[in-house]
Amino acid sequence: MKATLVTKDNHLIWADVPDPVIKEDEVLVKIHAAALNRADLMQREGDYPPPPGCPEWMGLEIAGTIEQIGSVAAKESNWKLGDAVCALLGGGGYAEYVSVRYDMLMPIPKNCSMVEAAAMPEAFATAYLNLFTEGGLKEGDTLLMNAGASGLASVVIPMAKAFGARVITTVRAPEFVEKVAHLNADVVVDTSTEDIVEVLKRELEAGHPVDVAIDCLGGDIMGKCIHYLKHGARWIMIAALAGTKTEIDLKNIYVRNVRIIGSTLRSRTPAVKAQILAGLVRDVWPKVESGDVKATIYRVLPIQEAEEAHDILYRGENVGKVVLTVNQ
Repeated sequence: MKATLVTKDNHLIWADVPDPVIKEDEVLVKIHAAALNRADLMQREGDYPPPPGCPEWMGLEIAGTIEQIGSVAAKESNWKLGDAVCALLGGGGYAEYVSVRYDMLMPIPKNCSMVEAAAMPEAFATAYLNLFTEGGLKEGDTLLMNAGASGLASVVIPMAKAFGARVITTVRAPEFVEKVAHLNADVVVDTSTEDIVEVLKRELEAGHPVDVAIDCLGGDIMGKCIHYLKHGARWIMIAALAGTKTEIDLKNIYVRNVRIIGSTLRSRTPAVKAQILAGLVRDVWPKVESGDVKATIYRVLPIQEAEEAHDILYRGENVGKVVLTVNQ
């Protein structure tokens, strides 16, 4: 089969690799579409290696059809040959085929295309994990979701809204305010003209401070913002694209009982990931099928143009997900 490999000079090529051989608890999926994540860029740069046993090529979420089922997978699950599925991977999605543990598969929600389904597993599982497992988000809570134009925010914001939360988000330029309008955040802060710290101060003084923050930026601004949350709030760090260091008034943290939580999906055990996916199918898939939550697709390209797809993320121009299609 073919997969997308990284050359010595850091380019991407569509090249021949060995066919996957499934284990007894795995299924073989013929890939129709694979979505991009910023973790793919980090892996390409050598900063985010795949877990042991995963293919060397990138790709954390795919959609496709089941081609083969291992003996344990057949016994322990209801999957059948030809089933349309989407899957959360440790890696290996930029390819024609991938072997997947049976409990890392989810049925494609009704009325979703392969492209839409490919954009769901990693982003939706990350959103679900951090909103509900780590964040304990409840109806009526206020969420701060930084980087509102990101692929993750395009899932987190509508998911939080569908479960009754009030949402504040940030964008970095005026043109993005309109681009994220369809996500229906309650407050969109253009940080090129407005100080998010001052916004959070006003929210606190107005009696509806932030209960949960999901932050992929970090940097100096994180330490300034965290002082203006609700008593008992949770600040969840999932990345640090704006910098890995900040300054925090520790007294404010313990007096206000604020929790700082580091969280990544990829580092979770397979058993925990399986629980997250089961929760997604149980709690979120009905809202996907009703139209309350959906994947936002920015652009679709053939997998042979994976390098151009990566450049879209490097340039930061996308609002929503970039997806690669595999024509076999």
